[in-house]
Amino acid sequence: MTLMINRRQALAVGAGAVVLAGGFSVPAFAKNDSAELIEKFTGGKKPADGKIKLDLPEIAENGNTVPMTVSVESPMTEQSYVQEVLIVTDENPRAGVATFHFTPQSGVAEANVRIRLAQTQNVVAIAKMNDGSLFTTSKQVKVTIGGCGG
Repeated sequence: MTLMINRRQALAVGAGAVVLAGGFSVPAFAKNDSAELIEKFTGGKKPADGKIKLDLPEIAENGNTVPMTVSVESPMTEQSYVQEVLIVTDENPRAGVATFHFTPQSGVAEANVRIRLAQTQNVVAIAKMNDGSLFTTSKQVKVTIGGCGG
């Protein structure tokens, strides 16, 4: 006696085997990791307010492409300059948006980018200076069309 299997049956058996073997799992929802990113960046130190300017629209009509400029007041000399600026959000599935690295040769500590925001949320900027001091600012952006699949 010959057993005849059509293509659909073969695919169904193969898919079932993958599920039973544990090769297929439902992806877990990503949680926002802003607190962990900030902790790692600051080493647990509390940043002071000031020195950073975060230029974002108050209302973003499309969260897929939100223009952002971040700048930090600094003479950008060998003695005093901005080393890094971290940008995080508090509602995106993954909080890390960007990290910018600067040297005295940068001349100015400023960056212009377009970011993606999933929904209305706060955007936080933290600057690390060469002497270890930290500065922060944040701004809320209201998003009318989600940028991360919303």
